[in-house]
Amino acid sequence: MRQTKYMMSGGLAFSEDKDMEKLRQFSLKGWHVSGFKFMGYTLKKGQSADYIYSIDYRSLNEEETEEYFDFFSSAGWTHIASEEECHLFRASPGTKPIYSDQETVVEKHNNAGNSIKWTVLPTLLLTVLLWFGTFISSGFLHTTLVVIATILTIIAIPTAWTVLAIYNNKWKAEGRKGLVKLTKMIPPLLFLVAMTTLIIAVGTDSSVRLLAYIVIGAISFPTAIWMIMSLKTRLGGRRA
Repeated sequence: MRQTKYMMSGGLAFSEDKDMEKLRQFSLKGWHVSGFKFMGYTLKKGQSADYIYSIDYRSLNEEETEEYFDFFSSAGWTHIASEEECHLFRASPGTKPIYSDQETVVEKHNNAGNSIKWTVLPTLLLTVLLWFGTFISSGFLHTTLVVIATILTIIAIPTAWTVLAIYNNKWKAEGRKGLVKLTKMIPPLLFLVAMTTLIIAVGTDSSVRLLAYIVIGAISFPTAIWMIMSLKTRLGGRRA
């Protein structure tokens, strides 16, 4: 019988609470998370136990690491794994939550957003400038700009979507319902604009149509992968 299995993540920015609850349910079946894996977690077979799980986002330097983990340990939270600035802990039911009030929940999402927003914003700006360059250039320069802009767009859209989700969580904790609704509307609106562009832009600059295709792919492909892997994980969980 296999001793390890994979659990798909719904994306911590999108479904952190659901991920933590799924990890708890797997622990009840004797499958305990041992680390992060690409788009998910590695689980190891063990004795059935009831654990609750929580994520903390924090950038640590070498001097802070030991004190940071000791603090959580003294509060009843055992460190399981870390992936860059994301740290996974577990504890027994009834342990005081890592984030127990609105202020600390907001701080948590701020930490998560700060860890990637300064990478995403310059990438988005550079991507926009490169696409603008494709519209006013020709020949070899045009081809080069299209290639670079295409690669950056494929990276920028999903990461920007993640940042939006993080700040959506922050604004939800703050009770800012208008901003929450707005951020949820942006991806489907972009998808609709891209589809409309393909319909009405027949015979126009090929860069416009290429950009529309990329936007559609960058939104729909991760969504499709997430749906397929979630279904696979759900079916696998029923057989566990």
